[in-house]
Amino acid sequence: MSTPTYQYVHNLWQDDAAVALDPVGRLIYRSNQLGSDQRITNTGGGNTSSKIDATDPLTGKSVTVLWVKGSGGDLRTSLRENFSSLYQSRLLELQEMYLARPDKGLKSTAEDDMVSMLPHCTFNLNPRAASIDTPLHSFIPARHVDHMHPNAIISIAASERCEALTQELFGGKMAYVPWMRPGFELGLAMQDIVHKQPEATAIMMGQHGFISWHDDDQACYHRTLGYIEQAAAHIEKQYAAKGGDAAAFGGPLHAALPEAHRRFVFGRLLPWLRGQLSQNKRQIATIQDDEKILRFVNSKDAPRLSELGTSCPDHFLRTKIKPLYLATTGDELPCANATEADLLGLVERLKKRLTDGIAAYRRDYADYYQRCKRSNSPAMRDPSPTVILLPGLGMVAWGKDKSESRVTAEFYNCAVEVMRGSEAIDRYIALPQQEAFDIEYWLLEEAKLKRMPAEKELARQVIVVIGAGSGIGKEVAHRLAKEGAHIVCVDVKAESAEATARELIAKYGVGIGVAGSGISNCGIAIGLACDITNRASIRALIDQVALAYGGFDSIVVTAGVFWPSDTTGHIPDDKWEFTFRVNVTGSYLVGDEAARTWKEQGLTGALVLTTSANAVVAKKGSVAYDCSKAAANHLVRELAMELSPLVRVNGVAPATVVQGSAMFPRDRVIGSLAKYNIPYTETEEDDVLRGKLARFYADRTLTRSPITPADQAEAFFLLVSQRLSKTTGQVITVDGGLHEAFLR
Repeated sequence: MSTPTYQYVHNLWQDDAAVALDPVGRLIYRSNQLGSDQRITNTGGGNTSSKIDATDPLTGKSVTVLWVKGSGGDLRTSLRENFSSLYQSRLLELQEMYLARPDKGLKSTAEDDMVSMLPHCTFNLNPRAASIDTPLHSFIPARHVDHMHPNAIISIAASERCEALTQELFGGKMAYVPWMRPGFELGLAMQDIVHKQPEATAIMMGQHGFISWHDDDQACYHRTLGYIEQAAAHIEKQYAAKGGDAAAFGGPLHAALPEAHRRFVFGRLLPWLRGQLSQNKRQIATIQDDEKILRFVNSKDAPRLSELGTSCPDHFLRTKIKPLYLATTGDELPCANATEADLLGLVERLKKRLTDGIAAYRRDYADYYQRCKRSNSPAMRDPSPTVILLPGLGMVAWGKDKSESRVTAEFYNCAVEVMRGSEAIDRYIALPQQEAFDIEYWLLEEAKLKRMPAEKELARQVIVVIGAGSGIGKEVAHRLAKEGAHIVCVDVKAESAEATARELIAKYGVGIGVAGSGISNCGIAIGLACDITNRASIRALIDQVALAYGGFDSIVVTAGVFWPSDTTGHIPDDKWEFTFRVNVTGSYLVGDEAARTWKEQGLTGALVLTTSANAVVAKKGSVAYDCSKAAANHLVRELAMELSPLVRVNGVAPATVVQGSAMFPRDRVIGSLAKYNIPYTETEEDDVLRGKLARFYADRTLTRSPITPADQAEAFFLLVSQRLSKTTGQVITVDGGLHEAFLR
């Protein structure tokens, strides 16, 4: 087979990779390649199938099995377990049951009831739930079927002249079906088209996407790409003829602020905005201000097009029926050489206008719900916008976590591309609101939401862990991420912070962002550098967190230094001052600077500082450290007063934690072993030496057990969670039971 070439999609098919795979493996391979190109289908969207001959485990006879991507999942990452397998003959038999129903049709319960029949067609006890799109794949009499949501195709599907354009561009090779919700009615309509139009090899689905098929899987793949390529080439030709980017969406109405100004404004605006949108449940942000999204939000047609909303059902399930577009006039945006005062003025104006805009959006959404709801509709969901468009600045998308907000942003980007294409070749139209509502509040979708696992304890939380590069801080970062928190890993060394973030990403999520490399596109963790003795560095950190997630909920400070006295008890003045600057002043500056953001958000949070058992036990040789930790103990109480009632402030007081601690380099361990007359040799490994010292410290406690970073992390987790929600101004000791440190 000759290999076609494409300009507007990627041809990822490799014969060497596919030839060794079994038929199901080839379906997975085809699916992964299609899903890897977002111009072909969006995250979680589209589905693929193959009709494969297999041996029936009950009868031993050969049967045809429909393998089709099941409910949920993403084509790019789908594995065998993401595909349903169903007897093709039984699926076809269900047609008689459907056609016999007097209530058959889109706007009845028949479609939903038929979905409950699909499990009875399951082959070989496959537990993957079948998708509502299953009839589309079963009823088309071809071995291999692809249903995709390409921007180029949807641009035609969402055009006013969709049916005529489909005929003009593809002739009889692509048939047309008007909008129908996926299910048996649509599957039967497609089956009828295939029988009546045998020359057709694809079907344009009005307002939705398209479906194509072939009896050879590789040919099916290339046929799918070919139709997308043809649509995209036509759109780009017409787009260029109408003036290209300079004339897109009616041409520019506003100018974008310089990138540095956009970052400054977003950094100061987003925490407040997060607070406004998190009154029901906390939200995580993703900002986007690249050339394409700025071209749209700054255009003359943006108000009209954004009000129409999105077209493809996959889009508005994430983006809601429409975004909040904050209309503005040119004189409200500062000029390119604006001062910081000018930008802060813009932030305050945006807050005022967003307050009114969000209130109006919520009223409008409630009205949409009341107009469109049915007798059995689920209760209205949060009426707040999930996409906000800001002329001069860009877009902010929101979701329950970073992954969801990134996908929301991706989907609205798809919507923008669809609008660009539709306006280039015709006129963009949106799905009627009632149809949109019936998808958004579909009972089957609601049932799927209810079946999802409960959110983890720290879900929707953003927690900054300062000192996350090693020791207790690294352990705390892992413990909190395990409970669903987004973690901002902070260390004075950027590489240490980024290393911990990568560990968390590898274990709990996908994608990573680091300082200076697409911070708004980070994953569930990010690594940032900060010097907590410098207020400007702390302010920069907080602004970066706002750009990454929209704000934060809690801060944990584990950073600290230990400088021992010499044999005479003396410590140099600069080391005394440095010890206090890190262990006391740094924590104060963090709390004081973060207070502004907590107040802006208006959301409750927690600040947890690290003190020490040494704070109440005088020890020879650690005068600076011990005194600084005593001050930190009292700082906990002072900050608890200052930051109440919004923020709880507590402390964790470890005893000596040797394992993994940056404060115990080899020379200090050896010095301590010598100080306590513990036998050792210079040739012993670091871990052996640390183990001896840890054992010595453990034997001084009542529990006789070494104290680990994991022990400390558990206390930090309790204090940032709601388990101790009425505790503030307290210091929890995790010292194994040092009676010298008992409360006096």
